[in-house]
Amino acid sequence: MAFDERLAERIRKRLGKRKELAEKKMFGGVAFLLNGNMCVGVHKQDLIVRLDPEDTDKALAEPHTRVFDLSGPPMKGWILVESGGLKDEKTLGKWIRLSVDYAFSLPKK
Repeated sequence: MAFDERLAERIRKRLGKRKELAEKKMFGGVAFLLNGNMCVGVHKQDLIVRLDPEDTDKALAEPHTRVFDLSGPPMKGWILVESGGLKDEKTLGKWIRLSVDYAFSLPKK
């Protein structure tokens, strides 16, 4: 299953070179991990955002968002942002920052 390589490259540029950053093929796309914790990723044309579970409902109230539910019941703390909501770098940066902050709040794996 193909995923949006252009979106993945935009994420790479935003995350920069970090010693704690790893990239891994997951979900039929690509995931970016910080200290072993999933941060953001790409699934098909959408951005996978990992965030504090307490912030899930607030995030889902934003335009172009939906629950991340590849199989089974959706999990709190995971959403998808559709490509239509990622056209400008400011919005992409907002979602990446949210994910980075949450990933760094988790214990290292």
